[in-house]
Amino acid sequence: MTAAAGEARPALDARGHSSATLYEAALSERHSRSRGAPEVADEVEPDFAVDPAIRPAWPGAAVAGPAFTVQGAAGDNLVLHRAVVAAPAGHVLVADVGSGVFGHWGEVLTVAARARGIAGLVIDGGVRDIDQLRELRFPVFSRNNSLRGTTKLFAGELGVDIVLGGVRVSTGDLVVGDVDGVVILARSHVSAVLAFADRRAKHERAIMQALRAGATTLELYRFSDASGEQP
Repeated sequence: MTAAAGEARPALDARGHSSATLYEAALSERHSRSRGAPEVADEVEPDFAVDPAIRPAWPGAAVAGPAFTVQGAAGDNLVLHRAVVAAPAGHVLVADVGSGVFGHWGEVLTVAARARGIAGLVIDGGVRDIDQLRELRFPVFSRNNSLRGTTKLFAGELGVDIVLGGVRVSTGDLVVGDVDGVVILARSHVSAVLAFADRRAKHERAIMQALRAGATTLELYRFSDASGEQP
């Protein structure tokens, strides 16, 4: 999750917030922008949550950092070799390889990526060598695991806008992945979303304290009780 020794950590991070907290905060921030601005509210904006089929490749994998986008093709991983060389330290490779059921990434690329300070990988496609990825503590989020090999013929594109798991991604956007999934936040909105996330986390701490003191969720959230009456 961090840059290699001696490298400066990118300024863009998640302040320790989970993907779930950031997702809810992003919805709140979007609502605040659309309030009183019909031209914004009427737009169909993309989701922030990546397709939930893209999951941690090993238990406990977590990553947060700026995206470095990769556009590849199913069954070919030459572009990933190029990305490892081109990506700045501390960035997360975010790769669209067409949901391919191939082992686009494994131990060799992981060792190379670690040496260059790359923070992790989110890929719409398959990976392999899962035990080695876990042992190396390199966070990977993938659509599938596959032992099928790949060719090295398609150069692909680096740093271009892509769509990954239903979410538009540009290089420099904030990527956060953990056990609950992956969220992508446009860089232009990150500061505002983090402010909402800070407030949400503070509110949730107060809720947890009240619950431990005996309050109920019906009372705290003003939900209807089982009889249909307001608490």
